[in-house]
Amino acid sequence: DEWDFAFIGMSNHPFIKANYPHHEGFWGWGSLADQTILLVPYIRRSMVEYNDVLSDMGYPSTWDDPDIREKLLYIDKTPQELWYEWRDLRVMDEVHWWGWFIDYWMEGGLLRDIFTHKKVTQDHWNELMIRPFYSREELAFDRFGDPNAVVSDTYDPHCAKGEISNGCAPVEVVSVDRLVDSYRGPAETAKIATALLSDSKTGDHVIAQQAWPCIWEELVEHRKGPKTIYDRPGKEYGYVDTEYNFSVEMLTEMLNELNRLITKYNGDDWNDKPTANVLVELLMEHAFYLQMEVTEVKAGRRKLQSDGFLGPETREARRRLRASTNSSEALGDTSNATEKRTQTQQTKNIQNRFSDNGQREFAKKRRAARKARERRRARVGARKENGARKRKVKGRPK
Repeated sequence: DEWDFAFIGMSNHPFIKANYPHHEGFWGWGSLADQTILLVPYIRRSMVEYNDVLSDMGYPSTWDDPDIREKLLYIDKTPQELWYEWRDLRVMDEVHWWGWFIDYWMEGGLLRDIFTHKKVTQDHWNELMIRPFYSREELAFDRFGDPNAVVSDTYDPHCAKGEISNGCAPVEVVSVDRLVDSYRGPAETAKIATALLSDSKTGDHVIAQQAWPCIWEELVEHRKGPKTIYDRPGKEYGYVDTEYNFSVEMLTEMLNELNRLITKYNGDDWNDKPTANVLVELLMEHAFYLQMEVTEVKAGRRKLQSDGFLGPETREARRRLRASTNSSEALGDTSNATEKRTQTQQTKNIQNRFSDNGQREFAKKRRAARKARERRRARVGARKENGARKRKVKGRPK
């Protein structure tokens, strides 16, 4: 994990799981990485999984010991009310962070805006990096740059300086969902193993190809590896999830982001790159499942809960339906008045959650977490430096 590398110290692991440049990520491995493999999760599932992990850790505002954090993960299901609150506040924006993350790595660290996808300067990028969890309005492009300016290609200094020796662009693109699929999992595993085998630093340490399917079987089917999201009791992650629903507006936002990426990486500038071709194939598969869900919601086969955030259009349609139904009933029916007051209060609660104040409170917690992480990193560095000094003093001849 990138945070473990940053705060505990470097270790001899073949992989570094990284979320950078997402606001939950951190370039914590220095210049130890040799190459990048881009793992692409189903966009809808990643929203649910992300909130579940945050819920496991109590939506933390500080960085805790990884052993403690690991014990909290995947032990229970997320309470519905917490899911709704986080979803209402973040999903419409997190969809764009998801696509922005893919663009960053596919383009080798090219700096872009999160929501407009325009190229940005280094100063603009720095402003985005210190504003985790800010709302779309607060991160608006014209707040930090001239919308009419022509910006030349600027790359993240980590990539420009060669901190990943073979470059930031991925050497392989892997489907997270296929990786755990009983039919396609071994083939996805072979893609990762082949990438390691092809690297001069790791190639000599990769086991024989005949053992690769066995490794997959032991880790995925027999669950002999570390705990993962798939160990969560009573919860199944996959393309079809009937427990946590999204409104048509939310699903449409995801579809629009997928279609943007498909159009981009299926274009003339990319269609001769194997990694782009794999990415497009995966995203088209994701779009298919999302479109199926949109159809289910519109047809009423997938029921949305009335206390969830339905999006402005769906919420207004339901309001008109309730008004029409209430007007046809007796005026003396006090139960309708009570229900209407309850629904009005629910709407106010949702609006308060999604207000600027709600966004700022959420952002304040995340900024505090980022500062705490930086302080911890500084303390770890200071301890290492002091330890080195003591060793030098101890070894000095008398």
